[in-house]
Amino acid sequence: MTAPASASWVRAATPGDWETVEQLLTARHLPTAGARDHLESFVVATTGLSLLGCAGLERYGDVGLLRSVAVAEDVAGRGVGAELVHALLERARALGLRQLFLLTTTAAEYFPRFGFEPIGRETLPSSLQASEELRGACPASAVAMRLIL
Repeated sequence: MTAPASASWVRAATPGDWETVEQLLTARHLPTAGARDHLESFVVATTGLSLLGCAGLERYGDVGLLRSVAVAEDVAGRGVGAELVHALLERARALGLRQLFLLTTTAAEYFPRFGFEPIGRETLPSSLQASEELRGACPASAVAMRLIL
């Protein structure tokens, strides 16, 4: 499967996307806990009836948690993930968020290209403690990262 050449294929997720989003997150070994509760703030990349990727944003006051960035294996490395992250960064700025955080066990080398920097997990804002990712969906070994918007 080939990813489209422009970002016009990235759109806001709808409730009807949940089943395929959940399948993709599970296939890519990412936590699904809490994702459905925030599906309205996810973006998805699709072509035809196929889900190419997804990414989510959880908002907690003036900070956000970037989560669930996943790309189908057959389009990995073709820019789909970057388009999804850029779409959420634009959304975060439009919402007036001041900082974004994320936790990752496998992609700490990927996110610096967007300006994310590793931080100590103990420095995460207390407002993020409401997220399922911080309440145990992500292992304690996950690298915490921050982007100041």
